[in-house]
Amino acid sequence: MTLTVGVDVGGTSVRAGVVDASGAVLDTARAPTPGGESALEATLARVVGELAARHRVTAVGLALAGFVTPDRRGVRFAPHLPWRDAPVADRMAARLGLPVVVEHDANAAAVAERRFGAAAGASVVVFLALGTGIGSALLVDGELFRGAHGVAPELGHLCVVPGGRACPCGKAGCWERYCSGTALAATTVEMLARAPGRSPALRRLLADDADGLTGRRVAAAAREGDPVACAAVADLARRLGEGLSLVADVFDPELVVIGGGVSGSAPLYLDDAREHYAATLTGGGRRPLARIRTAQLGEAAAVVGAAQLARAAR
Repeated sequence: MTLTVGVDVGGTSVRAGVVDASGAVLDTARAPTPGGESALEATLARVVGELAARHRVTAVGLALAGFVTPDRRGVRFAPHLPWRDAPVADRMAARLGLPVVVEHDANAAAVAERRFGAAAGASVVVFLALGTGIGSALLVDGELFRGAHGVAPELGHLCVVPGGRACPCGKAGCWERYCSGTALAATTVEMLARAPGRSPALRRLLADDADGLTGRRVAAAAREGDPVACAAVADLARRLGEGLSLVADVFDPELVVIGGGVSGSAPLYLDDAREHYAATLTGGGRRPLARIRTAQLGEAAAVVGAAQLARAAR
């Protein structure tokens, strides 16, 4: 049985797993993400080495949020990691004595969902990971579309509100500033400022800890019927549906898969998002609508996808 290792290299933690050809994760290891290239690569070598000591693995895939070179050997830029124009795959292969490939984390998750999860059998698939921002991927007949320079598609940075909220990418009004976990919290803060008496519980939370009003906590408050939290979730649903109509005008997908941390709250917003999508799609009512589903593999998706890509590249 061929075993490979997939590693989700996040800004706060490194999560690795041994994955078999059926997509099953057989063993895991994790560590905090250190600062600095050398320290990060040493941590990756240690985590993968720990798994390789317990299993006979044949290749390694690294999944991360950033710009990966078209040959999947290097990292041009990763906003939450120290690599800049770094030959990561070659350096890690030398450390590990194993073949290594590098992939964008949304691409890796999309591959996993296509092979083993919600996107099985679909021909044209858009994958959206809603979390701190929006990660995205496009699959055509099961193959990743990477663009001419390996960085497509950056759907989270479509401008949906000209002159809107500032984005870390340097632009303003990006989709992810209005449709993500971070955006859900920001929308709630704005609504509380306009109507301070509507949600005493959220106001107290914000007063006690300015960083404590997270998207996860807003979603929890919405489940309990808090009026401001419900309004913020409704705004996210509208932004998601309207953004998906733009995406569909360009790619005409058969299926949209929603993953990432915000997908866990999908029962709060996904039906409304579908309605907004259908209402704003160009030619709506005269063309098929994409199916919109939540991801099935959860946090394991990037690990499973990276391992699958490493297996295919051997």
